[in-house]
Amino acid sequence: MTGPIDFATVFDRLPTPYMMLDRDLRYVAANQAYLSAVARPWESIAGVHVFEAFPAEGESRARLEESLLRARDSGKVDHLPLIPYAIERPDHLGGGFEDRIWSATHTPIPGPDGRTAYIVQHTQDVTAIQRLKEVAFGRGEMAMLQDDVLLRAGAAGAQNDDLRRLFMQAPSFMAVLRGPEHRFDLVNNAYTQLIGWRDVVGLPLREALPEVVEQGFVTLLDRVTATAEAFIGREIKIALQRKPDGPLEDRFLDFIYQPIIEPDGSVSGVLVEGSDVTDKVLAGEQQRLLLDELNHRVKNTLATVQAIARQTLRGALTPEAFARAFEARLLALSQTHNALTDSQWAGAGLRQILGQELAPYDPARIVMDGPDLNLPARVALSLGMVFHELATNAAKYGALSTETGRLLLTWREEPPGMLSFEWREAGGPPVSAPSRRGFGSRLIERSIGAELRGQVAIDYALEGLACRFTVSLDRVF
Repeated sequence: MTGPIDFATVFDRLPTPYMMLDRDLRYVAANQAYLSAVARPWESIAGVHVFEAFPAEGESRARLEESLLRARDSGKVDHLPLIPYAIERPDHLGGGFEDRIWSATHTPIPGPDGRTAYIVQHTQDVTAIQRLKEVAFGRGEMAMLQDDVLLRAGAAGAQNDDLRRLFMQAPSFMAVLRGPEHRFDLVNNAYTQLIGWRDVVGLPLREALPEVVEQGFVTLLDRVTATAEAFIGREIKIALQRKPDGPLEDRFLDFIYQPIIEPDGSVSGVLVEGSDVTDKVLAGEQQRLLLDELNHRVKNTLATVQAIARQTLRGALTPEAFARAFEARLLALSQTHNALTDSQWAGAGLRQILGQELAPYDPARIVMDGPDLNLPARVALSLGMVFHELATNAAKYGALSTETGRLLLTWREEPPGMLSFEWREAGGPPVSAPSRRGFGSRLIERSIGAELRGQVAIDYALEGLACRFTVSLDRVF
């Protein structure tokens, strides 16, 4: 069992830059990614006002301060899609100032009184990609695309050629939409792959990607164009037709709609940039499902242990007898858990479970006849306990308590998806029905009937006990 989570360590190891300010805009925390991005040690900025640590004047300083104060005073998240902000380089890196472009999100953290106590900044250095876009897009009209979706170099030099190729091959998807119809002016390879390799350059969005119209993306682009304000989307779900005449596929995207503002202040188009985070989103959903399933299994296991303890105590005459019986039953439960862990809880083989419970006994006296079926996890756990009780009873009172007794175990899957199993003992001492129902019989009936919703019958025949049951193998637990 692990100890409490060290959130300070988690914060410091996050791969993207984070820092935290108090209400007076003084540093109270920063992770290693942030310190690396600004090339500062924590000791140099701890407790320092953010604008003392990174002085600036003019519009950039004003925009950053306004965003921080909006987040603090409104209690709402505030975004700065793009902001140029020069960073002073330390002496060991040559000194001076370096022009950088950032994208920042400011999240207020309330204190006990409900007022904002801290502001968390998540920031990303987007200098390289912004400069790449300037080269790829130019200050005026876009170059047309060749048949292979590469930009024409035009009169640009060799460096521009290299940067444009880099733009086209960038891992994030990019596109430029122009005019009121949001006509595709440029797409890079990643964007083309995202939309199923459709040739969309020159087409309006409604014609190029008709499936997105009713999903609100045209309206969103209209708003960005009208307001000249960027939109940042996180894990936005979109249904795309990625194969000709194929069904719509759900994808999840992180993206930004950045207005392209001309020198006269008008918006001529929208730059689309983002990443397909479908795998990350689905992995997160799967992790949540696994945690829910783990929580469910732990509760079931604890309930089983509680029942085992209660029933074992009820039938034990001495503390020593209780300890022996209780430990043996817990070991049986543990062995089945180990088998399921080996398969990542995808199930366990019926012969494997039987082999674990019957390992202490002479295999020459045990006859097994049936296919090696894979048992779902819940079925394996329940049957592991059932087989343990039957084997323990056989060793104490039944066929395995003598030198001539045998176990005859037969099973089949009939009809498909249903396990029919018979545990029959022969050659042991004469059998008679017990005067009272013991823990073993109650556990067997509860495991088969209540937990697995199957049917069970125990026959105390004179020549040997027989236990027959049927359970479903198709049931999802």
